[in-house]
Amino acid sequence: MEKFIPVVVIKELSETDKILTALKNNGINCAEITFRTACAKEAIEYAVKNYPEMSIGAGTVINAKQCEDALEAGAQFIVSPGLSVSVANICNERNIPYYPGCVTPTEIMQALELGITTVKFFPANVYGGLNALKALAAPFPQIKFIPTGGVDRGNIDEFLAFDKIAAIGGSFFVKEALEKMENS
Repeated sequence: MEKFIPVVVIKELSETDKILTALKNNGINCAEITFRTACAKEAIEYAVKNYPEMSIGAGTVINAKQCEDALEAGAQFIVSPGLSVSVANICNERNIPYYPGCVTPTEIMQALELGITTVKFFPANVYGGLNALKALAAPFPQIKFIPTGGVDRGNIDEFLAFDKIAAIGGSFFVKEALEKMENS
């Protein structure tokens, strides 16, 4: 798994090249393309075809239909803001990594029952940040976290220093990469 998972919102298919090229130029070979826009499926399909060296996933997947669409488009991993049993079952059947949003012990226990050991912790800043992750890691030593929401350059090193962090997610990676590209 990549250490950085940029949350990518593509409003128009034509933005895909610019964003993915900027990420690659910034040393990031991963993109979680969100299902928040009408062209998400097409953007994933395009990204998978044209950027084979990158790990392309689908984010904000909240139901089985979106999961099916994302996998049909070639998504290599699925991320949700919460935990969906139907999405988990589809991903398990197809051996696709699924990172559901889990911020409570109950949600983490449900993820474990579904065979999931890496969860998204979203929104990290609202649910207690690194202190909350450390508290949750104690009773769940087998769980790794992908904090997203409220992680930025000011606190990323603290998160990365914690051994239960699988990766960091965030839209700030895209913003930084685009700014670097425009300023060079």
